[in-house]
Amino acid sequence: MLAPAGYYAILDVTAPLLADTAALTARAAQLLAAAPCCLQLRAKHADAGTVARGARLLLPLCRDAGVPFCVNDRMDVALAVDADVVHLGQDDLPLTDALAVRARLGRPELTIGYSTHNRAQAVAAAGAGADYIAFGPVFGTASKQNPDPTVGLEALAEVCAAVGVPVVAIGGISLDAIAAVAAAGAAAAAVIAAVSNAPDPTAAGRLIAAAFAAAR
Repeated sequence: MLAPAGYYAILDVTAPLLADTAALTARAAQLLAAAPCCLQLRAKHADAGTVARGARLLLPLCRDAGVPFCVNDRMDVALAVDADVVHLGQDDLPLTDALAVRARLGRPELTIGYSTHNRAQAVAAAGAGADYIAFGPVFGTASKQNPDPTVGLEALAEVCAAVGVPVVAIGGISLDAIAAVAAAGAAAAAVIAAVSNAPDPTAAGRLIAAAFAAAR
């Protein structure tokens, strides 16, 4: 089971990038070089077949790096490619159904994460059996077309104290804010723009991991 800690890497891609093997593997290599606790493939507008092809390309890279591989949104793809983790959102397969499928298929090793956007959702997901939850957006984010309301650091701290599973902070997190996010009690931070837009994405990922290590 994945226990998120430090830098939770997200490879946020479009369908054309999924089809560009060289570009996809190069971006993955940058993130994996930072030794994240997980590498999540996020392809919001790609069909299942395209996501599966990309996942099958990335999975051996993660295996070689010793990093758990996660498929975002699609439990069918996660199961098909033998991913380590599936991360579901509020509009995806309901958590209770995902847990039931895992049990029915005898896949207890598959970690199931769940996105939450307020305290009630967070407490409910943790209570229902999510292995970890994501909580946010902590700050304003441009990675979603219709983001949920910003929750802020105070709400993040309250949720971290209220649930008994690891919390991955998400949403608009800058490198300058990592220390505050770690101090709020989050186990990890999922960062997209601040890493992908950095001059050295690997160094940015390592900075995130180091900030969490210093907060422990």
